[in-house]
Amino acid sequence: MPFLDRPGQPRLHYVVDDHTDPWRQAPWLVLQHGYARSGRFFRAWVPYLSRHYRVIRPDLRGFGQSPLDFDPHAGLHPEGLLDDLDAITAMLGEPVHYLGESLAGMIGIRFAGRRPERLRSLALLSSPLSFPAPTREVFACGFPSWTAALRSLGSRGWAERVGAATRFPPGTDPALLRWYAEESGKADVEAMVAVAEFASSLDVTGDLAGVTVPALGLYPSAGLVTGPHEAALRRGIPHLRLVHLPTPYHAIQVLMPAACARTLLHFCGLVDGVAHQD
Repeated sequence: MPFLDRPGQPRLHYVVDDHTDPWRQAPWLVLQHGYARSGRFFRAWVPYLSRHYRVIRPDLRGFGQSPLDFDPHAGLHPEGLLDDLDAITAMLGEPVHYLGESLAGMIGIRFAGRRPERLRSLALLSSPLSFPAPTREVFACGFPSWTAALRSLGSRGWAERVGAATRFPPGTDPALLRWYAEESGKADVEAMVAVAEFASSLDVTGDLAGVTVPALGLYPSAGLVTGPHEAALRRGIPHLRLVHLPTPYHAIQVLMPAACARTLLHFCGLVDGVAHQD
């Protein structure tokens, strides 16, 4: 299993999917998962993308197969996640296309302003700009707070409750719901709590003006979590290419993987000046 090792920093697990022609050096495409998930959530995207791009799916520090060998309350914070993205892109050695899902998109917005030379493009997948009180109330699931809900319900229980509230429409395949809850349930609950604590006050609205690279937004229509942020996104990144998928539910990553992947492929091709045939 490949890991990125750095002295004094958390180890980062990643998976590379590369089915490009061996005689050409295709650009890198980073697919970064969001809160309490892992690179496995992009599995259905890979067949559409890896023929044209060298795809890398890192696990955020402390999640997926990136070991939680540190105190999450000391080691999980926005600056650490930015450092990890800096390390991943440095390892790849050239500017990359970056797609960040939900929280990872927020980190990508901030990174694009700080290190634009590391990016060919920035894509945001169901990424809010903050977690305002109404969102935190949904995430609290009837408990006094988001963190209280996590500690009371556990990782899987919380994923099931929030999934029913904002992520999946009625009638979703029960097998998909079980898989989603099982995968999210692998996350350490204290790591989730640590991220919830900093995410509750994280706001990247002021970072939007720093995004100068080509930018794509993949969002649900009138999204239950992201809808209130779209006007600020349009103002803050005037050149943003915003694409809506026909659902208000947040989990378009797994609800509509083909539509998401093909839209991303087309966008990256436009940036690179290549008409990809998928």
